Formats: sequence, C-alpha cells, structure tokens
Amino acid sequence: MRPRNIIFLKDVATLSLTAFGGPQAHIAMMLRLLVEKRRFINEKELMELNALCNILPGPTSTQTITAIGFKVGGPNLAYLTLLVWIAPAALIMIAAGLLISFLGDKGAPLGFTRFIQPMAVGFVAFAAYRISSKVVTTKLGILILMVSAILSYFFRSPWVFPALLLAGGSLTAFRFKRQPILEKKPMRVEWANFLLFAGVLVAAALLGRYTQLRAVLLFENFYRNGSLIFGGGQVLIPLMYTEFVVFKSYLSSKEFLSGFAMVQALPGPVFSFCSYIGTLSMREYGWGGQILGGIVSTIAIFLPGTFLIFFVIRFWGELRKFRVIQASLEGINAVGSGLVCAAAIMLYHPIENTPYNFGLVVVTFALLLWTKVPAPLLILTGLVVGLLFPG
Repeated sequence: MRPRNIIFLKDVATLSLTAFGGPQAHIAMMLRLLVEKRRFINEKELMELNALCNILPGPTSTQTITAIGFKVGGPNLAYLTLLVWIAPAALIMIAAGLLISFLGDKGAPLGFTRFIQPMAVGFVAFAAYRISSKVVTTKLGILILMVSAILSYFFRSPWVFPALLLAGGSLTAFRFKRQPILEKKPMRVEWANFLLFAGVLVAAALLGRYTQLRAVLLFENFYRNGSLIFGGGQVLIPLMYTEFVVFKSYLSSKEFLSGFAMVQALPGPVFSFCSYIGTLSMREYGWGGQILGGIVSTIAIFLPGTFLIFFVIRFWGELRKFRVIQASLEGINAVGSGLVCAAAIMLYHPIENTPYNFGLVVVTFALLLWTKVPAPLLILTGLVVGLLFPG
C-alpha cells in the first residue's frame, strides 16, 4: 500500500475515535484534518461529496468519508476506509448491548456524557461558520442558505433534506451559461453496485418472509431502513423506537434511551446505534446470538448506502463536468450550509438551556476559531471532566 494511503487510513482511524457530534460535526473535523492539514481533497470537493451523499439515502458522514477514500486511492482504499470508520463505534455499541442485557434493569451511569453534547453543538456551529464562508459567495447563494436553514428548522421530515438540496440545485442550474466549458469524456455508468443494492433488498425481504429467523429479520429490517432514511442517524430514532420498543418489545424504553444517550457520547457514525439494538434484540439466543445480532445489524444498516455511493461515485467525476451540474452545485452547497446552520440550533434544544451549557458551546466555538487546540484534545478534556464530576 502506498505511504499516502496508509497516512489516510491512520487519519480515518483518528476520526473514528475522535469525531463526536453527528454528521455535521464529522464534516467539520474532516474539513480540518483531511482538507486543511493533509490536503487529500479541497474544500469544494468535500462539500460536493457531502451534498451528493445528502441526496442519497444512508449514513451521510460514512458515505462521505468512503467517497473521499475512493478519490484518494480507489475502491480498495474506500472499502478499508469504511471498515476503519465504522468498526470502533459498532464494537463499543455491541459491547454496550451485552453489558445492558447483563445488568438488566440496573442501567448504566451516563453522567460522564453531560459535557459532550454542548461541546458537540459548538463543533456544529463552527462547521456552519467555516463551510458557509467558504462555499457561499453569491447573493443567490446567501438567499438559498437562509431559506433552506429556516425550512429545515421548521419542517423536520427526512424527506425535506433531499427536496431542499434538489430545489437549491435546480435554482442555480438555470445560470449554467456562467460556467466554463470543460472537456468531457464519454460517461460510462457501471450498474453492478446498483443491481447489488436492489438485489439484496429483494432477497432479504423474501428470506425474512419465508424463514422467520430472527437474525434474517433483523438484517431485512435494518437494510430496508438504511435504504430509505435521509438526513442522518437522528432520523432513525423514532422509527427504531416504534418498531423495537412499541411493537416488538425487544427493548424496554429505558434500555433504548440509555443506548441512545451512549451513542451520543461516542465518536463515529450515529448509525452504530443499530449495533446496540441488534445486540439486545437477540438476547434470548445467548451471548453468541447477541454478538451475531449486533454484527448482522451493523452490516445491514451500512450496506445499502455503501452500494449507492459506490454506484454514483464512479461516474460523478464526469457528470460534474456538465455546465448544468456545475451550476447546480452552487445551490446544493448553499443548501448544505443552511442545513448545518439549522442543525446547530436544533441540536441545542434537547440540552438543558443553562448559562453553563450555553457557555460551553461558546467556548468550544471560540477555541476552534481562534486557537489551534486539536479537536480530540477538546473532546478528551470534556470526557475527563465528566468522569471527575458526573453531576
């Protein structure tokens, strides 16, 4: 493996262990480490990839970092990137599921996480500032940013996100004549990954119906949800609660909420919450069954988004050379910036609104803006203080 690829995987491993705060905060850390420090790609490429992944169903930050791996070193590096990125959080959540099932109704102390959420809001606010200042440069772009931020704040359906991105791209696409004419090559679309995506969806549904095996049913459920969910891991929560707590009663409400609190304190993809749910859903099959459930659920939730990004990224380089596509990216980037701005406000709402928590948001933002304190050090400090003073 080339030295550059090894450095990239080490950086992905660093992110997988330090990237707290959900997709928007992940993008901010990718911007800082993979773009500004290492220069694997530039800011516009990162935002274009992130906008593309926002249009597709699945875990946005996971698809984005996988796509970056593809651009840096091709499909082999992209597969390794995916594995390195999801493994730490998934393994921790499987272990958490095993622990919760062992402890039963005793629960687990989560006071050490109380500093992380306001700090994560500071990361998201910083991402909104940095991304907006770099990619929104026209009056129309500013207008699109403001409107998309307002609409995404008040209308939180998962379908609003892709609709806004498509609408923003369509608005600026009409100004395609302002874009330079680029030399284009014949675009070759490879359908293998799309056919895999559709084939696994149908096969899992049929196997689940005719076998009724718990592990197969879990795979079908998570694969189906991973194929339909837009807007990141937070959108999964009401669906998972209704299915696994209300209808199937695989988890109690207390177990569900404890796991959700825990995943908020972990780095990496929020979709790893499904590893925890899958583990507890198989508790009647023993520890071996629980580990199987966690692994099956992890694979199923990440697989459809992986198939789709591998399908699109192969011809994205040529597709973006069309002037209409180039022009549409202005609107897509503006909408993406608006979504991050709205997310900074939305993520603060569940946190208790105290001067102390608000101060943590401001201090985190200021440290990121005016100092070179590494993000992992900030997060580690928050965790240590939380352990010393759990409240």
